[in-house]
Amino acid sequence: MTPTFIPSFGSLVERLRERDDRWEARALAQRAAERFPDNPDAWMLLGQAWLAVYRHQEALASFEQALVLDERPDAALAAGVIYRRSGQFPEAAARFARAYAAGGGPAALLQNAEALFEAGDVKAAEQALSLWAEQVPDGESQATAVRAKLGASRRAG
Repeated sequence: MTPTFIPSFGSLVERLRERDDRWEARALAQRAAERFPDNPDAWMLLGQAWLAVYRHQEALASFEQALVLDERPDAALAAGVIYRRSGQFPEAAARFARAYAAGGGPAALLQNAEALFEAGDVKAAEQALSLWAEQVPDGESQATAVRAKLGASRRAG
């Protein structure tokens, strides 16, 4: 009988986090990833556990491994956020685009547009923002507000 990843790993990790035992939660998530190396859920759990102990590069490696195994919007979004926070805007934009393609919805597209803008690719950012505006209620007025925010951050930064 082949062992399968069971939700109890996630439940145990969550309980440990609730007790503020984040390092033990990380260790348990590590064991899950070692026991089920072909399961993207195990790698997502490990990535989230690494984030809980403020180890972003290790979390990124876990989310990227989840993406190797399965084209998951949550893994691509998580990786994109880490890339963006570290100032790697082209990589962030690529992960957000990947999240959108995997079914991440308009939120992934908006993050893609913002990362593209931060990367300096204003034309691609505008294309992504226009596509996003078509998918959300009152999109054009929201896009105008996003453009203003991005422009202000560029002038300030």
